[in-house]
Amino acid sequence: MSDDHVYLSLAEAGQEPAGEARWAYGTGFTDPLLGVDAAPPAGIDPADLAAYCLMLGDDALVLSQRLIQWVTRAPELEEEVALANLGLDLLGQARRLLTRAGQLDGSGRDEDQLAYWREESAYRNVRLTELENGDFAQCVVRLLLFATAREVLYRRLADHPDPVLSAVAALGAKELAYHREYAGSWTVRLGDGTEESHRRTRDALDALWPWLDELFTPHEVELRLGVDPSELREPVRAALAAVLAEATLPVPDLPGRAYVNGRAGRHGVHTEAMGPLLAELQVLARAHPGATW
Repeated sequence: MSDDHVYLSLAEAGQEPAGEARWAYGTGFTDPLLGVDAAPPAGIDPADLAAYCLMLGDDALVLSQRLIQWVTRAPELEEEVALANLGLDLLGQARRLLTRAGQLDGSGRDEDQLAYWREESAYRNVRLTELENGDFAQCVVRLLLFATAREVLYRRLADHPDPVLSAVAALGAKELAYHREYAGSWTVRLGDGTEESHRRTRDALDALWPWLDELFTPHEVELRLGVDPSELREPVRAALAAVLAEATLPVPDLPGRAYVNGRAGRHGVHTEAMGPLLAELQVLARAHPGATW
C-alpha cells in the first residue's frame, strides 16, 4: 500500500485546483450567500424547498454533533483537531440550510430555533448520521460513506434553480471533497494495516453499510423538486469500491436497513441513539432559554 494520493483513483477532470484541496482548514472565506437573492425561484413550491433544506440541514447538524464528540476521545490530538474542523464545516452547512428552511416554511424560525427547540420526531436526518460513534474505525467509515454520497449530491445541486441551495451546495462540495479524502485515507490506513485494524474496519463497514441505502431512497419532496437520490447509487458505490479496494476490504453485499412501517429518518422515525444525542445538543439552550453571549 502507498500512503501517497490515496484518492487519485477517484480524481475526475475539472476537480478543484491543488491550492484549494484542503481549504476547509482556516477562516476568512467569502460568504457564499453574499449578494444571493433569497426569493424562492418561480415554479418551485416554497414548502417543498423548505422541507428539503431541513432534511439536508439536519443531516449536517446531527453528524456534526457526532464528530464534535470525538474531541478528547480521538486516538491523537491531531485527529481531534481534524474531526472538530470537519464538524465545523458541517455545522456551517447546517446553519445556512436551516436558515433557508426557516425563511421558506412560513414559521419565521431561525437556525437556533430549528436546532434547539424541535422534538426528535421533527428531525429529518437520515439514520446513518445519528448512530453512536463506536470506535475510530466506525467514525472514519461513517464519514467516508456520508461524505462520498453527499459530495456527489452537492455537485449536482450546485446547478439547482434555487440560488441559495445552489450556493450552499457549491461550497459544501468543496468541503466534502476534503472530508472524503480524510476518511478515505484513514480507511486505507486501517484496512491495509494490522490484522486488528483490518478486522475493526471490516466490522465497521459491515455494521454501517446497510444504513447507506437510506441516502438513495427517494422522499416524495425530493422527487417533486426534481432530485432523485436513487440516481446517485451507482456513482457513489463506484467511488466507495475504489477506496475499499485500496484498503483491501470487500464491498459488502448486505441489504439496506428496514424502515418502520415504510418510514425512516426523513419521516421523523429515528434510532434509539437519537434521543440522547439531542439531549446533549440542546441542553444548554433549554437550560437558559433566550440567553445570549
